[in-house]
Amino acid sequence: MEQLTKEQFIKAFKAQLHTDYLVDNSEATAEEHFRTLGKLIKQYVMSDWLRQRDEIIKEQKKTAYYFSIEFLPGKMLQTNLLNLGIYDLVAEALAEINVDLNILVEAERDMALGNGGLGRLASCFMDSLPTIGAPGFGNGIRYKYGLFKQRIVNGYQIELPDAWLPSEGSVWETKKPHSAVDVKIYGSVYLTPQEDGVLKPVYENVKTLHAVPYDVIQIGFNNGVVNNLRLWDVELPEKYELDYQTLADRRRVEDITSFLYPDDSSRDGQAMRLIQEYFMVSAGLQTIVSSYAKMQLPMEKIHEKVAVHINDTHPAMAVPELMRILMDDYGVDWDDAWATTTQVMSYTNHTVLSEALEKWDAGLFKEIVPRIHQIVGEIDRKFVKEWAGKVDTGIIERTRIVQNNQIHMANLAIIGGHSVNGVAKLHTELLIEDVLKEFYILFPEKFNNKTNGIAQRRWSQIANPGMSALLDDLIGKDWRSNIHELSKLEEQLTNSDVQSSFYQVKQANKQKLADYVKKTLDIALPVDAIFDVQVKRLHAYKRQLLNVMHIIKLYQDLKANPELDMTPRVFIFGAKAAPGYHFAKSVIKVINELANLINYDTSLNDKLKVVFLENYNVSLAELIVPAADVSEQISTAGKEASGTSNMKFMMNGALTLATLDGANIEIKDAVGEDNIVIFGMDKDAVYAHYDKHDYNSRAIYESDQTIKRVVDAFIDGTIPNTHYEGHEIWDALVSYNDEYFLLEDFTDYAEKQAYISELYQDKHKWQAKVIKNIANSGRFSSDDTVEGYAKEIWGIL
Repeated sequence: MEQLTKEQFIKAFKAQLHTDYLVDNSEATAEEHFRTLGKLIKQYVMSDWLRQRDEIIKEQKKTAYYFSIEFLPGKMLQTNLLNLGIYDLVAEALAEINVDLNILVEAERDMALGNGGLGRLASCFMDSLPTIGAPGFGNGIRYKYGLFKQRIVNGYQIELPDAWLPSEGSVWETKKPHSAVDVKIYGSVYLTPQEDGVLKPVYENVKTLHAVPYDVIQIGFNNGVVNNLRLWDVELPEKYELDYQTLADRRRVEDITSFLYPDDSSRDGQAMRLIQEYFMVSAGLQTIVSSYAKMQLPMEKIHEKVAVHINDTHPAMAVPELMRILMDDYGVDWDDAWATTTQVMSYTNHTVLSEALEKWDAGLFKEIVPRIHQIVGEIDRKFVKEWAGKVDTGIIERTRIVQNNQIHMANLAIIGGHSVNGVAKLHTELLIEDVLKEFYILFPEKFNNKTNGIAQRRWSQIANPGMSALLDDLIGKDWRSNIHELSKLEEQLTNSDVQSSFYQVKQANKQKLADYVKKTLDIALPVDAIFDVQVKRLHAYKRQLLNVMHIIKLYQDLKANPELDMTPRVFIFGAKAAPGYHFAKSVIKVINELANLINYDTSLNDKLKVVFLENYNVSLAELIVPAADVSEQISTAGKEASGTSNMKFMMNGALTLATLDGANIEIKDAVGEDNIVIFGMDKDAVYAHYDKHDYNSRAIYESDQTIKRVVDAFIDGTIPNTHYEGHEIWDALVSYNDEYFLLEDFTDYAEKQAYISELYQDKHKWQAKVIKNIANSGRFSSDDTVEGYAKEIWGIL
């Protein structure tokens, strides 16, 4: 954008405000101020946005399209101002007319288009793609409600609708009704031969969904590049009203873009999820192919200009849908369509958990997407035919797409693409050696690793302005453009003045979080205590329960000896449990009741505090992460694909307490063993238990009195109001053999926690390790991660 002055901005701001709301600046609400500023930002980038789109077609640039069921951008105002290079100018200009930018930031609602790490990673990539100058667009769904808004009532998680989307729409989006497309579902399809022998599909009794795109600006950092995140909504135009004659029918259609992850415990819920996924995939691909057609190049060569990335299994129907479009709409024969489709498609696997690799009932699949069902069946048949006689029959049967009347979506994504990547070195190794090992036998050339990364601008410059200002003073401002400049801090690890400065920044961030906790929970937190943080989705394998067990131990130790010399601790949790995940909800209840027990026990003398912060989201993370002293990354080794909160905490000067899992291993490689705290079994020890079937949690429970005392606290009345939840947890740990090995790892975990408490007393040693972590955090920039995708998988740079 052209150079902007404060005077120009103030004039434009007042004019826009008056045009939209017919109010003067002094009379406007924070919401009106925010939306006015958002509109101005869109005006400032519009020419760059349009230029980028036109250049792609004119110069025939190859473009990547990132298909994800989730995006979790959080609030966009600060990111957009920062990336445009006008953050300080706008803040100062607004202050001159008595408008506080921070209040406008508060007025913005988090864009609740995702749930956790999957969606946050997708949004980091959306930030990094334009920043590295790559033509890469997002494709997703414009959910009207987020997963849910979490409230804690009497210790229990309560799910409320998360109506994040204002009635007038998001200020960052632009509706594009002229780019709408139709998506066909249900009905029946049969093939009829044409005069040239080609089989043409004929559709009967289909229902048509009208997909309308909303484009959201994605601004590169100080480089004039503006990409696009396209989100699809569903509408019911008059021409299709006979398809949906009852109010219930119409509401069911509207629900397609209402909620992320509809409850799939019923067949209706499963149908809704499947429709959602096909709706997003079909609408996106129709638009992409239409755009490619404008280049007037052969359809058989679409892979030379288009890359489509399948982020987890949800968009895997992109493979047969592209086949459908090429064959049915453009007349490409099967072999040519398949050859180009497999070169267009690539797939990221995000999990080693088999239950998270989607499988669909073949009957439901055929009912909802009959043409796609036909194509998937043919892909599967040809796959079996191709490998027959070349490899063991068992391998073919276990890797084919259609098995036991189920459609295996991960198998479809792997067979139908040219690249399969994991998201951390260990995760990729596990895919190759275990989870997808038979696919690796068939397609070794497809497998590669792309360790996750984070958008450092949000997690440093926006989330932690105090640290950012300190870095400017210490190493200059170049780090803001080149995060690898942080390595210059290596020269100042033992400088006591520098150590003191980082300590003061951390204490200020801790005070800010403590103020929030006091305001929201009326709990006073001692900021001289260690702030020990575990914030992430609540799942048994992430082992929030191991953290809880250690807190119980500390509580028991203090009750047994009130004069115990213990470094004060504040344990901070933030997590949502999936609505149907009973065990995870029980853990939340226990955490909250344990917090009530501890926080109001004056005999503990503020040596121990526990808080659970409800409705964990991106904005709350921006408050919590800079305040953390200890980052809990304690999943069972081999279960966490990567993690990204570990990277955010590292960049903000928290020490990582971790198992050798996911990207924790690469953090250890980056900072050295002395600057991360590792405990517990590694992946080989975990898998040895699986192979030998020799794990016996009851034996550990009965032979270790400390563990027994801690585990029994769940059922002996120690924690009030948790009779049912406590027994459920006790049974999981003892009766059902502790699936995630908490008891085996507990003693080492507690010992490493004691080491952390002792280390924190030596401020010089602690701060040297803090600075070492910050200095090496640039290794986990999503800019670098995306550059790897762009060059090695998508071929767009």
